[in-house]
Amino acid sequence: MISMSEARKTNEMILEEKLDVRTITMGINIMDCADSNLKTFCNKVYDKITSLAQNLVKTGDEIALDFGIPIVNKRISVTPISIAASACDCDSYVEIARTLDRAAMEVGINFIGGFSALVQKGITKSDRTLINSVSEALSTTERVCSSINLGSSRSGIDMNAVKLMGSVIKETAYLTRDRDSLGCTKFVVFCNAVEDNPFMAGAFHGPGEGDCAINVGISGPGVVRKALEEKQGADFETLCETVKRTAFKITRAGQLVAKEASKRLGVPFGIIDLSLAPTPVLGDSVAMILQAMGLEYVGAPGTTAALAILNDNVKKGGVMASSFVGGLSGAFIPVSEDYGMIKAVEANALTLEKLEAMTCVCSVGLDMIAIPGDTSESTISGIIADEMAIGMINNKTTAVRIIPVHGKKAGEKVVFGGLLGYAPIMEVNNYDCSAFINRGGRIPPPIHSFKN
Repeated sequence: MISMSEARKTNEMILEEKLDVRTITMGINIMDCADSNLKTFCNKVYDKITSLAQNLVKTGDEIALDFGIPIVNKRISVTPISIAASACDCDSYVEIARTLDRAAMEVGINFIGGFSALVQKGITKSDRTLINSVSEALSTTERVCSSINLGSSRSGIDMNAVKLMGSVIKETAYLTRDRDSLGCTKFVVFCNAVEDNPFMAGAFHGPGEGDCAINVGISGPGVVRKALEEKQGADFETLCETVKRTAFKITRAGQLVAKEASKRLGVPFGIIDLSLAPTPVLGDSVAMILQAMGLEYVGAPGTTAALAILNDNVKKGGVMASSFVGGLSGAFIPVSEDYGMIKAVEANALTLEKLEAMTCVCSVGLDMIAIPGDTSESTISGIIADEMAIGMINNKTTAVRIIPVHGKKAGEKVVFGGLLGYAPIMEVNNYDCSAFINRGGRIPPPIHSFKN
């Protein structure tokens, strides 16, 4: 039974501290759509998505109205296309991306994920077809998101794929140059990608999942910040306890929505993703949580420790509130989507190198970072290789979503709009790494014992 004081507190979190359910994501297995004929495959995929998800948006809106909890996005993820389409007799998957785009438009969602490949141990013919299609697919669709898993702690890092990513990202930036290289905001590369992530751009319905599932991503950085501002000067034990208790309350709200969506749609409940996902709006910032802990700006000494405290205690509080926690679960640290991060970069308090250090303890990695458009392919691949190595060695998910903004230089600003926000273009270390990247092959996985 929920007490009156708990109901009042939840109302405060929603009305004053920007608590919301960031996304209800329906994961759909499209393996049964396999066909050697591309057109037949596309028709089957379109029919399955529009049939299963026809009531997704309507149901999400009704739950938001009934419970008074804002549900910002309703989205879909599908089986990685490089797996589902591997029987297709074709040399391009762009038509499949356009089919996903049309299906997303038909059911009224803003993003669909799964134009993806898992290449951590090698690249199949189908994987290569998908990778070669990514740039055109993202430049000719609005709602399709793409991801490539390049490494894992068990398999190592596929450096051939890492090298390819430099050219894919540059080409995508060029093909969407009339929109400030917007296509790159819909593309992410991973190490240790998870199969039930409800957040874009990296969502896909993994091969280990069931036929259909409802995964819910919750947010609420404003709630955590407010709670910490009331504990100024308290010791670290109190700090950790405050984050844990707050994460518990946020997760219970997400659990309520997830269960209800699952029941009304007749689709099994998958997981709650505990992530604190910021927006460019003042007061909805992960960076400002860290500042509430006592930092002048994110990027100051102590930032990595503060982020580690936040991430760990969000998980500890969240797992008490739901038996099925998954996805990425932690704190996102995108630049363009976080008001406090943007201000820290503008104040020269936050650099790319400090962001990389922070990814050792955050839930994902280098996210929504705008860099000069003339950054070389090998430099982008080098940045990706560094981030993949952090994930592989530390047995955690890491990612890179980076945008070389065509025609712009460090110090200028790029505006993507909406939840994608805006960002100052950051300096990049341009010392040459091409001889390293051009070696090719695979970096072997690390030893899993004998750690220090």
